[in-house]
Amino acid sequence: MNQQIKAPKKLIEVALPLDAINAESAREKSIRHGHPSTLHLWWARRPLATARAVIFGQMVNDPSWRWEMEHAGEVPPNHLKASWAKSRNRLFAIIRDLVLWANTTNEEVLERARVEIRKSWRETCDLNRDHPHAADLFDPDRIPGLHDPFAGGGAIPLEAQRLGLQAFASDLNPVAVLINKAMIEIPPKFAGRPPIGPIDNRGLAGKFDFPDQWAGAAGLAEDIRRYGAWMRDEAQQRVGYLYPPIEITLGIVAKRPDLKPLVGEKLTIIASLWARTVKSPSPAYRDVFVPLATSFILSKNEGSSSYVQPHVTGNSYTFDIEVGHPPESAENGTKLSRGANFRCLLSGTPIEPTYIKSEAVAGRMGARLMAVVAESRQGRVYLPPTEAIESAANQAQPDWKPELKISGSTQYIGVKPYGLDNFSQLFNNRQLVTLGTFSSLVEEARARVFQDALAAGLPDDGEPLATGGTGASAYADAISVYLAFAVSKETVFLSSLARWRSGENKSAPAFGRQAIAMVWDYADLNPFAGAGGDFFGIIQSFAKVLENGASLLPGEAEQLDATTQSLSAFKVISTDPPYYDNVPYADLSDYFYVWLRRSLKEVYPDLFATLAVPKTDELVAFAYRHDGKSGAEAFFLDGMTRAMRQLATHAHGAFPVTIYYAFKQADSDASSGTASTGWETFLDAVVKAGFALTGTWPMRTEGAGRLRAMSSNALASSIVLVCRPRGDGAATISRRSFIRELNQVLPEALDEMTRGSGEDRSPVAPVDLSQAIIGPGMAVFSKYTAVLEADGSAMTVQTALRLINRFLAEDDFDADTQFCLHWFEQHGWEGGKFGDADTLARAKGTAVDGVKQAGVVYSAGGIVRLLKWAEYPSNWNPETDTRLPVWEALHQLVRVVRTEGEAGAGAVLAAVATKAEATRQLAYRLYTLCERAGWAEDARAYNELITSWSAIESAAAKVAGPKQASLFDQA
Repeated sequence: MNQQIKAPKKLIEVALPLDAINAESAREKSIRHGHPSTLHLWWARRPLATARAVIFGQMVNDPSWRWEMEHAGEVPPNHLKASWAKSRNRLFAIIRDLVLWANTTNEEVLERARVEIRKSWRETCDLNRDHPHAADLFDPDRIPGLHDPFAGGGAIPLEAQRLGLQAFASDLNPVAVLINKAMIEIPPKFAGRPPIGPIDNRGLAGKFDFPDQWAGAAGLAEDIRRYGAWMRDEAQQRVGYLYPPIEITLGIVAKRPDLKPLVGEKLTIIASLWARTVKSPSPAYRDVFVPLATSFILSKNEGSSSYVQPHVTGNSYTFDIEVGHPPESAENGTKLSRGANFRCLLSGTPIEPTYIKSEAVAGRMGARLMAVVAESRQGRVYLPPTEAIESAANQAQPDWKPELKISGSTQYIGVKPYGLDNFSQLFNNRQLVTLGTFSSLVEEARARVFQDALAAGLPDDGEPLATGGTGASAYADAISVYLAFAVSKETVFLSSLARWRSGENKSAPAFGRQAIAMVWDYADLNPFAGAGGDFFGIIQSFAKVLENGASLLPGEAEQLDATTQSLSAFKVISTDPPYYDNVPYADLSDYFYVWLRRSLKEVYPDLFATLAVPKTDELVAFAYRHDGKSGAEAFFLDGMTRAMRQLATHAHGAFPVTIYYAFKQADSDASSGTASTGWETFLDAVVKAGFALTGTWPMRTEGAGRLRAMSSNALASSIVLVCRPRGDGAATISRRSFIRELNQVLPEALDEMTRGSGEDRSPVAPVDLSQAIIGPGMAVFSKYTAVLEADGSAMTVQTALRLINRFLAEDDFDADTQFCLHWFEQHGWEGGKFGDADTLARAKGTAVDGVKQAGVVYSAGGIVRLLKWAEYPSNWNPETDTRLPVWEALHQLVRVVRTEGEAGAGAVLAAVATKAEATRQLAYRLYTLCERAGWAEDARAYNELITSWSAIESAAAKVAGPKQASLFDQA
């Protein structure tokens, strides 16, 4: 049915306002209140701003589509280019408004975007009105839905709903499926309904307005609050005794005179701070359990600095709390060095990792209370442990534990070497009792909701939520999903993997990174204290999420294997697949699954049918699952190829497919350019599946100006690949022909990227250029069935990438600049022998003395080195400079923009206008060189210049003198 479809070129295949999208995507990382990410933890989520912009660009026709469809291969006249640029700028303005977090629920902004989507769809329908299946595929009143087959945290389906599309999400991981159900499937089912829970259960009289009209998911959100409050109250009645207050006594005041006004008051404990313990390895103290404390500092805040002061008496010790600037010895507690290296508090004997592991595996690792954090009229105070407080924690005896073996590699599961190989061991007994109580209350709350729903008049159709019900049973199921999520989220706070952040005076929940990492001293939080980890605080955050973005359009989330699913049939596809070997989603999500399953296995029996999250078919390349590295790579390539083939086969032919992939910068070298096993394997799968690339867009989510060192293995840009199915009649070509075509395509593409296009489009920053150039290069490679090497074998993706990246290394500068460039490649800013410099200079058609005369090198005593920009003279006058290479112009610009700002740099640019284009190209070239060499500070200087180029150009245009043409204008 996808055959013979006439598909207009989409905006995302031509241009995007990348700067605005990236800026908002980076800013979004700091947003918490009302953000969908607060609903439940998931790893490697895409920013909503990115997802929204990509979907819009994927759905909207580019202004040039009609002319290019009728004049394929022809060069358009300039007046049409100008008209298209103006129309794109109008669409860019919509995107710039669309990506702002403040406009997430702004219906005026969203509707402007929806209008453009509907307009483009009508154009596409009109174009295909003679298609044999037009009635099914091109109904002007029914825009195709969007499917994400690797839905994960659900950003893409949620944003599809926001833009007026029916959303479909699927994932193999049941936790991911449940997250998507909670965001896109459940809220529309119960939209517009008033809450049914008794108001007096909330305990919040007067704190909230009660609107007459419960629009959207407001009623659902209010019921989550009401039943969440009931759960909080019930749990506190049942287990509140485990969290007793601490009384300020005269004994405490004797050591803390500042607390004298609080004598007799009972303060709520926010957190108890524990250190794990093992028996001392010293023969003199072999029966004493000593603390493994990474720090004794409790607070670094001005005015409340506090620290733990251990007191050793014979073969025992106690902990006191001191106020004031901590001594240097408190910084590292009993820790000696990185890793599990500690010292015995009593004897000073080193406690080595092997000893700690052996003791822990033997079940001889305990915990000792070091301090408590309490809330008072004077703010937060740190107090020494008391026997009563420690006894209250230790008396807890759970009647249920999440008994599931922890799977996965120790690379991500750092607790396993220390005997913590079962999920029940990641919580102390008090935490297990409390979480077990909350978990049991989910089922009780579900029964209460059902009865209240019947009393409110909802029909008792007996149809549960899992099979599509919308009556009393289904509503009770729906509320229980969010309450179970609250318990699941509570597990990252009530965990022996939560830490205390002394610099911020608050707790840090488990999963500070994408791993179950070992924590030696942990914060045991009070879920009834109204501080971090407070149960009702979690409930409140859920309600805000639903009030802030729930859609009225229907959504659907299913548990499906991406390699075999057919849900994608005739839908728009945008997806964010797993990143090769970056995150072991299944292993990590078992942490939550064990708790969710206990609460919801009757609500979603199929989703929670297994004891653990499915792992065998998870599309990640982990050696421990697949007989080594080569087996893991083969598994990933085969599975991802099959998954991509499902998309190429089933996706609606009128739209490109967009696929996110997060690129690792670590696997990079100067000879081959940017390279990564995961990236190459993924691209290989995309091409093998029958896709041709029509674009790549580097979407950065780090803060502006941040440049990671090359040794970092962190994920860099999310590269969005824009793909179309390759035609059945695609040809094969030779390596020579492929290179010839690259020679034709890439220079123009590179020029377009680095120059920008139109008044509202910035050039691609140097930091993103190596990823962006992959688009036009792989578009050439992937449109052919194969590129044949001289021996008849098919060219690999790795080879193609190397050929594409070489274009970033080519240059065409004056002789002095050529010398400087190649000398810089060899020596950087360090000096080299005069003889070597002389040989290179002659090869480049210049001389060392001549380059020295140009003022860009130092040459004396047989040593030659390049001058750094800070060494360039500040009284330089380009109008009187008789030998001005591009190298000098560039580094004078770098100096001036750093010392005088963009206005000063504009004056320089105006004076060297004839060299402006070459100067800009050299900045890109040097950025690429520095990035690959790992020279982060140098790379940052060139990147900053390019990202300021538009502003510098504007400043140059204002300089008095003959009016210049725009430096970005086409020649």
